[in-house]
Amino acid sequence: MNIIVGGHAAPDANIAIIVSRFNNFINESLLSGALDVLEHQGLVKEPNIIIVRCPGAFELPFVAQQLAKEGCYDAIIALGSVIRGGTPHFEYVAGECSKGLAKMALEYQIPIAFGVLTVDSIEQAIERAGAKMGNKGSEAALSALEMINLLAELES
Repeated sequence: MNIIVGGHAAPDANIAIIVSRFNNFINESLLSGALDVLEHQGLVKEPNIIIVRCPGAFELPFVAQQLAKEGCYDAIIALGSVIRGGTPHFEYVAGECSKGLAKMALEYQIPIAFGVLTVDSIEQAIERAGAKMGNKGSEAALSALEMINLLAELES
């Protein structure tokens, strides 16, 4: 039996990180976690990482599409946070963001790591951005690195 898995080291990878500015105090923690993983576990060189900031989570798929069309990135990491409020806005933004990012990954055949928090409260967001629930930005970066290496294994 053959088992194919991707590792985490990808020193020559070119990675784009898209960060939503809405709920920026949360998203900056996600970004810090992602950069830490890329540098220390992925061994990705700093010049090979581009950070793109967009207004909110709803815009993440469009920016991912533009970056994927360039064809020069091995993976894209989408970071943001959508916090439930008193209106259905949360469902629309969270749903369209996740569907749009998945569509771009399939359409352009590029790993797009989903580091977008969809939570009920600011407290839950803080917990998932580096507090007691870990850092979902770090997890998204690990996913991107693993997918880069997995695709390389599948193509060889």
